[in-house]
Amino acid sequence: MPKSRIRKKKDDTYTPPSRQATKIDMSGGRRWVAPVMLALFAIGLAWIVLYYITQTEMPVESLGAWNILVGFGFIGAGFVVSTQWK
Repeated sequence: MPKSRIRKKKDDTYTPPSRQATKIDMSGGRRWVAPVMLALFAIGLAWIVLYYITQTEMPVESLGAWNILVGFGFIGAGFVVSTQWK
């Protein structure tokens, strides 16, 4: 029976490639995002709380129960704005 070839072992001197730190530029023009996001959250929360505290007379009496949707709309807009935050 023929002999199989003898395999040569590879060197065990593996060195991982060097990694360089990547700098993130945070000086972009997105400073407006956090204040706008928080303001929308606060406006939405205040709208809903005011609606319940005044027993549906304020903020806009003619909207009735739709005031809840308006408040959640502000909160939802805050979440949409938060996607722009880096």
